[in-house]
Amino acid sequence: MAKYLIIVESPAKAKTIKKFLGRSYKVEASMGHVRDLPKSQMGVDKERGFEPKFITIRGKGPVLERIKKEAKDVDRILLATDPDREGEAISWHLAYILDLDAGSPCRIEFNEITKDAVKRAVKSPRPIDSRLVEAQQARRIVDRLVGYEISPLLWKKVKKGLSAGRVQSVALKLICDREDQIDSFVPQEYWRLFASLYKENKKDSLKVELHSRGGKKVTISTKAEMEEVLKDIKGKGFVVSDIKKGKKKRSPYPPYTTSSLQQDAHNKLGFTAKRTMATAQQLYEGIEIKGAGSEGLITYMRTDSVRVSDTALGQVRDLIGKVWGKDYLPERPRYYKGKKGAQDAHEAIRPASVGRTPESLKDSLTSDQFKIYSLIWKRFVASQMSDARYDTQSVSVECGDYLFRASGLTLTFKGFLQVLEDNTDKKQERIPPLDKGDRLKVKKLEEKQYFTLPPARYTEASLIKSLEDDGIGRPSTYAPVISTILQRGYVEKEKRSLVPTYLGKVVNEVMTEYFKDIVDVDFTADMEEKLDEIEENGLEWRKVVEDFYRPLESMVDRAEKKMEKVVIKEKETDEVCELCGRNMVIKHGKYGKFLACPGFPECRNTKPLLEKVGVQCPKCGGDIVIKRTKRGRIFHGCSRYPGCDFMTWNKPSDKKCSECGEQLWETKGKKNVAPVCLNEKCQNFHKG
Repeated sequence: MAKYLIIVESPAKAKTIKKFLGRSYKVEASMGHVRDLPKSQMGVDKERGFEPKFITIRGKGPVLERIKKEAKDVDRILLATDPDREGEAISWHLAYILDLDAGSPCRIEFNEITKDAVKRAVKSPRPIDSRLVEAQQARRIVDRLVGYEISPLLWKKVKKGLSAGRVQSVALKLICDREDQIDSFVPQEYWRLFASLYKENKKDSLKVELHSRGGKKVTISTKAEMEEVLKDIKGKGFVVSDIKKGKKKRSPYPPYTTSSLQQDAHNKLGFTAKRTMATAQQLYEGIEIKGAGSEGLITYMRTDSVRVSDTALGQVRDLIGKVWGKDYLPERPRYYKGKKGAQDAHEAIRPASVGRTPESLKDSLTSDQFKIYSLIWKRFVASQMSDARYDTQSVSVECGDYLFRASGLTLTFKGFLQVLEDNTDKKQERIPPLDKGDRLKVKKLEEKQYFTLPPARYTEASLIKSLEDDGIGRPSTYAPVISTILQRGYVEKEKRSLVPTYLGKVVNEVMTEYFKDIVDVDFTADMEEKLDEIEENGLEWRKVVEDFYRPLESMVDRAEKKMEKVVIKEKETDEVCELCGRNMVIKHGKYGKFLACPGFPECRNTKPLLEKVGVQCPKCGGDIVIKRTKRGRIFHGCSRYPGCDFMTWNKPSDKKCSECGEQLWETKGKKNVAPVCLNEKCQNFHKG
């Protein structure tokens, strides 16, 4: 008979942990949270110190009955939920349901799901940390007050189904403010002058750029000013006036935090934050490894710390010395300083065992798992390697009163770049052998016109970076916040950019006018710090909530009285409703845009919104449209479906087939591969 019951959050984690423990242990999964505030009401008693009313989450009854049944026959229950505030709160709720004393040693935690880590945790149980629970509870109550006080007002004054959120509304404001900056941006003209020079061989030329005149920086704003400069230097010789040589070192990046992993996965792999976190969760909870069973491959993936354990440092330094040699191993381990406000509750994201290389696991991982694990492994290993080293050279060339300059960089020792390939320094100009006083001949003069560019729209990566830099939200919030504003139709994606919709702009205007503090970056960051102080310094959570709520209450009262009804204009299309004859409008739903009849509720007709790409179906001649799977993955299909079943993951290219003249299609995910023909009747036909 089992003596111990260990309760975790997910079946995957349960399966992995079972493997490490003997017959004396049962392992059950709570399937996440078991109690929460009710969805049908506020669930917070504002008159009794903001006391929360927790209820069992719908559908969790059978799970809890199973856990209670298993708990009857054991001597001890250990709660092993995730090592963060959310996990601590889940353990607290489980203790309440199972009638455990939260002050007794019933809580265990581990930052990685490995045999040693789990066995150490089982031997060192502790009481549930009340500060962690109170910090999570206060955050949950504050978010509930914002959502359930403001959202009904948006339904009443703007449109049903809208929502507001403490972090969500700030994220929307950042995106809308950036769009306003882009709309109001006035491009400024400027010019740059380049000279391609050579000493003896034209092929061995040097490209320099105009820098200054008489010691003052040259700024050229118009074509006329450029012509004056060209007139001044015409007929004058170019002479090398100075050559400076030096050395440069470049240090590796720290290991990943949640934020930096999400940013890199977006920039390098094109992953959304949601996709990254889902994949990282799988790697943390356990993967079935061929010949070894289920094992957790990375440490906990919700962290803002760059700290690494001494054991892990020793292992990675051993690996570096054995694989790459002593030149690639610094004399001492590298220690990184975390960002201001970082919790540092547990380690950075790293491999649970650095000896498991990505290639050794490739056959056991899905494509997404392999890509994310590779990022994490390479970043961690590189973080403890030697600096990359460069020879630097800068050349100054005089032409009359004008000074031209060029700089070059040569990699002399790869260091951490041996593992973490990076193209940052590859754009440096190559400088041929030159001596001071050398007279150079002109191969070509290039005057180029430019215009200043507006700030770039946010991508998921840059929005996460901005939220983190401003102290808004925490590692666990970024992915769900972005998902929410996309699902609500406040923001849509154009390629990778986040663009506010008309609805998003309207909601942001309302929030900015009537709930200024809620969307204020500094106010929200200050609130985050107070919520953190509950955990770190024992700040009284009810006072934090009280201080937040009273101004919110006044803002809601004012908005109720002064806010006028806002009419949202749905975008009308040429598509006619076959049931009532009205022109259908574009609406936003859980899975994106769709067409709906404006006659609702009398007419409830809806259709999928088919975005044509200007290409005909190679099978039947119909229009090719962009479609999405339930998970949001884009593919191309025929608008005549189900009459025509043509579909492809490939994108149409700008080329035609030399044999049949039909559209060619790019091969998705494969670089430098020629476009293929998907016309089954063509001899060039290729299964895309």
